[in-house]
Amino acid sequence: MADIIKKATRDAYGESLVALAAEYPDLVVLDADLSAATKTGMFRKACPDRFINCGIAEQNMMSIAAGLTASGKQVFASTFAMFAAGRAFEQVRNSIGYPHLPVKIGATHAGISVGEDGASHQCCEDIALMRSIPGMTIINPADAIEAKKAMRAVMTLDGPVYLRFGRLAVPIIFDESYDFIIGKGVQLTQGDDVAIIATGLMVAEALTAAELLKNEGINARVINISTIKPLDHDIVLKAAAETGAIVTAEEHNIIGGLGGAVAETVCEALPVPVVRVGVNDTFGQSGPALELLKIYGLTAENIVTKAKQALEMKK
Repeated sequence: MADIIKKATRDAYGESLVALAAEYPDLVVLDADLSAATKTGMFRKACPDRFINCGIAEQNMMSIAAGLTASGKQVFASTFAMFAAGRAFEQVRNSIGYPHLPVKIGATHAGISVGEDGASHQCCEDIALMRSIPGMTIINPADAIEAKKAMRAVMTLDGPVYLRFGRLAVPIIFDESYDFIIGKGVQLTQGDDVAIIATGLMVAEALTAAELLKNEGINARVINISTIKPLDHDIVLKAAAETGAIVTAEEHNIIGGLGGAVAETVCEALPVPVVRVGVNDTFGQSGPALELLKIYGLTAENIVTKAKQALEMKK
């Protein structure tokens, strides 16, 4: 375990903005006075004339992003997930979503792993909120490499994008040869006993869970779903058909996130047991990120428990 490389997806976000700036002269970055935390400070240093600090005024920032995009700019609007999806929801819906503008929302510090910032800043509702906006693409990368690949992919996407990044350093899963495609899930392990469909930092936990299950003679198929909307229905339904039992894992409320999206798809087309691992419809608390992940059951061990539950349900 000592040689596992870890990196926060928010770091990859900042680095990607700088790299893309040279290729896209119309790229502009907005931030809500959090550039050190969101890592857009890297872009501000490299391209100060293309960076705008909108202050602690997230609603205004989203409206500015809409206006700049309508005038031909490539815009990333950045702040914490709680403020991007929560505080500015109306502006995202009406000024960006309704006219289907290709604004890229870079939302960092998502989920419970914000840690000591506490419940007010731990956003476990953002995916549910953004899923409700028609035409919104939602991407929640599993690691820093996937985050960089996603950043490049969204540059030519027609329509608004919500990119979800974390504060906590997480294991690198992919290598540079990884081919990221918006809207496509990726199967990471073979297994026909149960499928573990995970997103974000829970993908690494899902891979660990699969190893633990294998030690008990249970073969788990791990699937990374980074594009939560549009969901890859084909890979989900194939998993349902070939395993007969699904566990979803996400650093988000079990209501309205990946678990909900998978359950909706499976229920309509091929009903099988779907057991959700996530925050169980509760607010967080202040504490070290790793301890909070354990407290709220966002661990490989809990995925193993839920996988066994799903297996029992399909008998």
